[in-house]
Amino acid sequence: MSDVRDMSLAASGCQKIDWVRDHMPVLRSIDEDFKKTRPFEGLKLALSIHMEAKTAYLATVLQDGGAKVYATGSNVLSTQDDVAAGLASRGVEIFAYHGATEEEYNRHLSNVLEIGPNIIIDDGGDLVNMMHNKYADLLPGVIGGCEETTTGIQRLKAMDAAGELKFPMMMVNNAQCKFLFDNRYGTGQSVWTGINRTTNLIVSGKKVVVAGYGWCGKGVAMRAKGLGARVYVTEVDPIKAVEAIMDGFEVMPMAEAAKIGDFFVTVTGCKDVITTEHMLQMKDGAILCNAGHFNCEVAVEALEKIAVKKVERRANIMGYYLENGRSVNVLAEGRLVNLAAGDGHPAEIMDMSFAIQALCAAYLANNRDKDLGTLQTVPAEIDREVAERKLSFMDVAIDHLTEDQQAYIDSWNLDE
Repeated sequence: MSDVRDMSLAASGCQKIDWVRDHMPVLRSIDEDFKKTRPFEGLKLALSIHMEAKTAYLATVLQDGGAKVYATGSNVLSTQDDVAAGLASRGVEIFAYHGATEEEYNRHLSNVLEIGPNIIIDDGGDLVNMMHNKYADLLPGVIGGCEETTTGIQRLKAMDAAGELKFPMMMVNNAQCKFLFDNRYGTGQSVWTGINRTTNLIVSGKKVVVAGYGWCGKGVAMRAKGLGARVYVTEVDPIKAVEAIMDGFEVMPMAEAAKIGDFFVTVTGCKDVITTEHMLQMKDGAILCNAGHFNCEVAVEALEKIAVKKVERRANIMGYYLENGRSVNVLAEGRLVNLAAGDGHPAEIMDMSFAIQALCAAYLANNRDKDLGTLQTVPAEIDREVAERKLSFMDVAIDHLTEDQQAYIDSWNLDE
């Protein structure tokens, strides 16, 4: 039985789900296919992704494909209670509510695993980690799973290297139709939407520090530049640092950037990216937020210990007053600012990402009798199919190689 905050909110949640459905044509076309082919018939599917409208629509698509879906969120602040209620009203077993304690969050993860899932769809690795540690007796029933984000894949690679990963996991985040669009354009827009609507401050003319220049960092920096900010990048990877410079941004260590930034956005997937040593160097009123999966990039716990006072400045903004007489403002408790203080990526972006998720889950179901190994790259044909469907809904046609051109490309002897 579902565990949501308030079922009376279901109508509002259904309205949100229906809205994104209308703007996710690729996933909608896959839904129509799944209703006919029923690839998940008789299978139980456990899902842990940020519980907002796009995720809810994905869950219903998987359900239409024959799966019994058990869903929860992947962050205690990103669940939208009306969406959770709306999804529950549509037959999905859901265990999630906004503002859950860590104990409640872990209980909800357990709720979707103790049923013995056959396929796992994860965002950040919490489900897979708990499955191996707490429900190891249920591992034989798992066909495989899909991982949505960079941080989750990092954890999977560590598990695999240690010989601890016991079933195939599709690295959805590494698909081109995921990271090229979701990580760059989705994160870029949704992060600034979250910051802007939370702070109601102008970005133009401000100094923005972006920590990390992976695909997500590229998107955040690009959108900040488009909003009129002067952008500074911090990196630990020399290649990415050179790339940031070539893209027109200044690069420096965080110790230097801390002294000049007005906005700070961490997008690294690591911990202690902004420490109290950095915070003590910041301008009075500096704004800090995180766009990485876990809330450890900005050292909020350490900040709590050194602050002489803290005051809630606005919804989702906590002001910390320091012994040097300055203050810093942390958005959304240092959690994912685009989801904890916003609605996440635009529907058209998640259309492609969740299309990859749905097709990869079907790939696992259709290949359940094969030995797929552990870490799996998304098949190129899935990437291509999603891109082709997207182009068709954008009313865009492209060229195709002739037989002669294909033979030329495939040949090693160009003299023939």
